[in-house]
Amino acid sequence: MTLATVGPDGPWAAGLFYAHDGFDVYWLSDPRSRHSRNIAVNPQVAVAIHEDYRRWEEIRGIQMEGVAELVGPLADAGRPAEIYLTRYPFLRDPSRLPAPLARALGRARLYHFAPRRIYFIDNSEGFASRQEVVLPSMNADE
Repeated sequence: MTLATVGPDGPWAAGLFYAHDGFDVYWLSDPRSRHSRNIAVNPQVAVAIHEDYRRWEEIRGIQMEGVAELVGPLADAGRPAEIYLTRYPFLRDPSRLPAPLARALGRARLYHFAPRRIYFIDNSEGFASRQEVVLPSMNADE
């Protein structure tokens, strides 16, 4: 996925491995990374999830805007950690990882994204075809 943030140095986009529970998204990042520092000062972010396509007519994916937050160390993250580790089970045993990855995992923290708006992109319906996805739980205030 691509995570877009804005911070003191301006806008930033980062490609990240992710896991999801419905439209809630989780990822691991070093809190010192630019996108993590940006989230600390401005939790409003955007997310795009899509494959790498060769032809514009094939493009399909989702774009979301919402709020990101630090969950904490993976070992202390409960259900969100289980969601992430189910997708990336090799992370369950850091002693079996290459040393650089194990060190990075030790510094990493789990982050959560909760969408406020969701759009489905499907260029097979036409160039820049975008439809908003409205979930009942997202309209609880109405």
